[in-house]
Amino acid sequence: MRLLHTSDWHLGQTLHNFDRTYEHACFLEWLVETLAAESIDVLLIAGDIFDNANPSAAAHRQLYRFLQQARSRVPHLQVVVIAGNHDSPGRLEAPTPLLEAHGTIVVGNVARTQDGGIDLDRLLVPLRGRDGKVEAWCLAVPFLRPGDVPRALLDDADAGLDPYLHGTALLYRQAFALAQSRCTGSEAIIAMGHCHMVGGESSQDSERRIVIGGTEALPASMFDPQVAYVALGHLHLAQRVGGHEHRRYCGSPLPLSFSEVGYQHQVLRIELDGPDTRSVTPLHVPRAVQLLRVPAQPAPLDEVLAALEALALPDAPLHQQPFLEVRVLLEGPEPGLRSRIEAALNGKPVRLAKIEPTRRHAAPESADTALSLDQLAQLQPDDIFRRLWAQRYGDEAPPEQLAAFAELTTTLGGDAA
Repeated sequence: MRLLHTSDWHLGQTLHNFDRTYEHACFLEWLVETLAAESIDVLLIAGDIFDNANPSAAAHRQLYRFLQQARSRVPHLQVVVIAGNHDSPGRLEAPTPLLEAHGTIVVGNVARTQDGGIDLDRLLVPLRGRDGKVEAWCLAVPFLRPGDVPRALLDDADAGLDPYLHGTALLYRQAFALAQSRCTGSEAIIAMGHCHMVGGESSQDSERRIVIGGTEALPASMFDPQVAYVALGHLHLAQRVGGHEHRRYCGSPLPLSFSEVGYQHQVLRIELDGPDTRSVTPLHVPRAVQLLRVPAQPAPLDEVLAALEALALPDAPLHQQPFLEVRVLLEGPEPGLRSRIEAALNGKPVRLAKIEPTRRHAAPESADTALSLDQLAQLQPDDIFRRLWAQRYGDEAPPEQLAAFAELTTTLGGDAA
């Protein structure tokens, strides 16, 4: 049996207000072709299908069109989807009757039985071979919120454990025990999850931190050693968990921020051999639209402008033009920064997504800048503005900036600003 592991599509995402529908469409078309070319039996999607809990109709259409095309190209394909922390569990599960009729199982939340216990059967998905025989069992565990995990009385030895961490580990143990009871001995057990594991490397700017009860990262020990493969979502960089070859984040299929420019985005092909995993193979996702950082490291403005003017790019329609982050090193305030950068880029087939200024001289923080709550309550908006300007630029705010700020606060209603 061959599985494909992917996650963190973030359909509907925009990059600094630029639409990314074209990039997602290219990825999904590539994925359909890959499913067929690699003779995949099961597709595992480990959460964050959408970028937010209220995705657009266009994002929904992309998902359902993909599922229809994938099933059409690979008629025997099974798809297992779990919700991530960006997804709405109820919205994701809403079309379940239609999706299940076409080989797609969606687990958005942890359901309860009539007696209030966790419905473990709903989290256990049989994965069938082309002859209809069960060849593996999948623990399809979605992103877990505090109310999703079982509560257990902790003995003295476990009294210091975080309840969420303990409950998460208990849920996986219970689901694994149920899977073992269904196994005849020749089937593999696969686990899915959407979480931050201990030691996992995060991306800047694009990942929403998951902190529950003070716990951010979960230990790899919550997965039984007999689990053949762990398919994880949430972290956008493809990586092994704790150095284990068969516990993996596949990463996002396209860069979701400029901090991910250097990532090798991929999906993972898993080959099962009875109850074991034979191999895990990365399949690299082609990048439909490039992300550029100019210059590679922050540089003085004159050097940056020269680099932008020398930038040579092939003509392309707007939706295929590269996204650009400009990285500039400043000595102090530069009120006309954006207009000068835009002038240097005039006529070039590129989309200016972000200007990232770095200050050469940051004002040192001193102990006397700390304010009590009473002092803070007495500050007026212009006082706060002066303090922030001095903290950031190491100098007093220029009169024209104070005048502009005063005009803004007046327009917005004085203290209401």
